[in-house]
Amino acid sequence: FYHCIISPDFTTFANLKTKSMANRHEYEIAFVGLKPGKHEYVYEIDDKFFADYQPQDFTDAKVTVKMILDKQPSFLMLKFEIGGTVTLICDLCGNTIEKSLWDDFEVLVKMTDSPDEMNASEEDPDVYYISRTESHINVAGWIYEFINLSVPLQRTCGESPDGSSKCNQEALDMLRKLNERNTENENPIWKDLDKFRNN
Repeated sequence: FYHCIISPDFTTFANLKTKSMANRHEYEIAFVGLKPGKHEYVYEIDDKFFADYQPQDFTDAKVTVKMILDKQPSFLMLKFEIGGTVTLICDLCGNTIEKSLWDDFEVLVKMTDSPDEMNASEEDPDVYYISRTESHINVAGWIYEFINLSVPLQRTCGESPDGSSKCNQEALDMLRKLNERNTENENPIWKDLDKFRNN
């Protein structure tokens, strides 16, 4: 069992399927020295992890990533379990809301003599190739990608047990008034053109 705390000082990963991965020991796994079978790693992720990436649409990340590496003679199976919370902005009212993350992903890492060619032609995003002579694998790019994929697409405050919205009602009322005002100020010329369109 391995427990790794992510530090803020690292190099950005531009693409999962490139060899431009940074030499950061927190993310590098020397799989050659591992015995066949399963090995567990745990990474604690906060906002510092994302500092050198493009700006994220969430803040206050408190995420635990458990990764199970299953070493086999000709391949590695990596399973990432994502759990924790991030703070998002409600799409409806602009309130800050805390959302839970819970998801898991798998990556099959195959060993080959021509990894660049195989990665360029591989259509399955869950399959990645490395050289047969490789001794380390860096998982930071996958951690970044899978955390982002775990963030909920629906970003609203939700509903109370009685069915009422938890959104900021003042903000919703203001938006409603702005929409009504924009509707009232519509150019009448466009309305006349709509009449011709319907004929």
